[in-house]
Amino acid sequence: MIDRRDFLKTTLAFTSALALTSAPRAFAADCPKYTNIIYTKDNPGKWADKVGSHAPQVTVTGSKVAVVTKHPMSNEHFIVRHTLVLEDGTYVGSAVFTPNDKPESSYDLPTGFKGKFYVTSFCNLHDFWLTETLA
Repeated sequence: MIDRRDFLKTTLAFTSALALTSAPRAFAADCPKYTNIIYTKDNPGKWADKVGSHAPQVTVTGSKVAVVTKHPMSNEHFIVRHTLVLEDGTYVGSAVFTPNDKPESSYDLPTGFKGKFYVTSFCNLHDFWLTETLA
């Protein structure tokens, strides 16, 4: 039987692999293939009552991106990671959190970047959340 730590490590490895893929629609929220694997504000699946505290909120100011997941943090329940990936699969950055951290991160978009990008937030209890945004 797999323990929770091994499950989280495996899940993080899987989500990192997805983040690094070059397939532009790897995180497509409207793709049935990812239903109940990737959750969004518009497609929260079984976690409909968790949207406000799990879907990453993104603010773009020029080339700066601020990400906040409005989620309480405790040893039992916390946001593990944020990741930012451009539509073409280019990995921009990520932040890993402990239960003692605030789930807030910031990133610099590539110079002159205009287009779609994806921000993810992973909760240790309520799975993998995605916000699609334009710069």
